[in-house]
Amino acid sequence: QVQLVESGGGLVQAGGSLRLSCAASESLFNGNVMGWYRRAPGKQREMVGSIRKSGTTAYVDSVKGRFTISRDNAKNMIYLQMNSLKPEDAAVYYCAATGSSWSFNTWGQGTQVTVSS
Repeated sequence: QVQLVESGGGLVQAGGSLRLSCAASESLFNGNVMGWYRRAPGKQREMVGSIRKSGTTAYVDSVKGRFTISRDNAKNMIYLQMNSLKPEDAAVYYCAATGSSWSFNTWGQGTQVTVSS
């Protein structure tokens, strides 16, 4: 059973933009926190940012001012708008959720983002 499904990855040039989408089950979407993680080859997975039901967001320093997380409550979806992409942003991006807990414990299958220079 798949509860989180990402889409929107692709290949872009440095400086370009992409918007990732995540369709979530109702239970996870209405849980405490939703967010985005990423994992580059040879590196550990890191949290990119998160969003609460209130719309409050948080981001890792490296993407502040460039990435924006948003929610569409009518569609049970969250988004990651990525602008001014850099080669170091290239990674597999994962949608994640905490459900009723406060730890991220569920991830989607991932969507590949490739940034060319």
